[in-house]
Amino acid sequence: MTDLKTLGENAVRAKYKAALLSTDKKNTVLEKCASCLIDNSESIIAANKLDLENAVKNGMSQAMQDRLMLNESRINDIAEGLRQVASLPDPVGEVLDSFDRPNGMQIEKVRVPMGVIGIIYESRPNVTPDAFGLTFKAGSACILKGGSDCIESNKAIVRVLRSVLSSEGLDEDILQLIEDTDRAVTKQFMQMKEYVDVLIPRGGAGLIRAVVENSNIPVIETGTGNCHIYIDKDADPDMAVNIVFNAKTQRISVCNSCESLVIHSAVKDTILPKIYEKLSEKNVEMRCDERALDVLSGKAVSASEEDYGKEFLDYILSVKTVDSIDEAIAHINKYSTHHSESIITENKEAADRFLNEVDAACVYVNVSTRFTDGFEFGFGAEIGISTQKLHARGPMGLKEITSYKYRIRGNGQVRG
Repeated sequence: MTDLKTLGENAVRAKYKAALLSTDKKNTVLEKCASCLIDNSESIIAANKLDLENAVKNGMSQAMQDRLMLNESRINDIAEGLRQVASLPDPVGEVLDSFDRPNGMQIEKVRVPMGVIGIIYESRPNVTPDAFGLTFKAGSACILKGGSDCIESNKAIVRVLRSVLSSEGLDEDILQLIEDTDRAVTKQFMQMKEYVDVLIPRGGAGLIRAVVENSNIPVIETGTGNCHIYIDKDADPDMAVNIVFNAKTQRISVCNSCESLVIHSAVKDTILPKIYEKLSEKNVEMRCDERALDVLSGKAVSASEEDYGKEFLDYILSVKTVDSIDEAIAHINKYSTHHSESIITENKEAADRFLNEVDAACVYVNVSTRFTDGFEFGFGAEIGISTQKLHARGPMGLKEITSYKYRIRGNGQVRG
């Protein structure tokens, strides 16, 4: 079993070194990491192929295989994400506030590294370089625990990144990967409060729930995505069809894809058949309430109560008919995982109500939910989408994975 105590001690040692790195040094390392990942893409893809072969043997779904798969294009995207992070302003040392007290004390609130960031995730090897890039630029060390499904890919990626750290004269243990895939090790990792400052889970509902319930380390909860699109009575039909098609089918395996369609009864007869026709290009199964079923004349199937709250990660879409924006908002807030929700409308009042009353990390008007992403928001690679409300919410970029401290200067003040 992996000696997690040693990993923890190494990470604590490394975090103090990472916190002192200059912006120029961090950017140089990130640029070199990006280039080296591309240079070593052949070996990374070969390792990924082993994971994919095991995935097929183990009966992994096509959607999950898509999450797992790496190719040259995706490695280039990963490298571009690291370069974006390098180009972003360094948050460490930013003065958030400053003020003087009547007794002459000068107080500054300053952004500082989090320390050691632990990340537990499933079969998404792109998380490995993303997590390293962000934590490194934010001045922290990280301990990564990927799933067994992507272990060979993760090991290959981490070898490249650690070799860059070493070649730049830095402590390799700024980045550590737990290679033991035993679930007991994961549980032990969740109890390392002595070494790890914050724990971030990325994956399905089961993983996130397990981390939240079993960790004694503070957790930033990243959520599953039961994302809704509401087609209002004042929606542009062509826009509605295009956005639903993109949000549902552009990539089904990700948390910001649309899983639930809510449509106003006034436009169901005209817009719903067009949506069905477009989604049929990808063989999307529509699970509908009775009124939507009547419109589609047997082309869809009946939805269960469970379908309205489910993240399918598949070519499946639930459909709910409503008679007002009030009903739409109530339905979405009931079944939402508080990730991303969108309204399609030309009515400003309806748009404003949706923005103000829907409880989610990201709320859109006339935009696909697929844009909930650190890269798309200009944050560079993201460490996850937070669906909670404490500390961070939405795509977590550099600032969201830092903390702050107060620096106080005086000239001999004592408290009476």
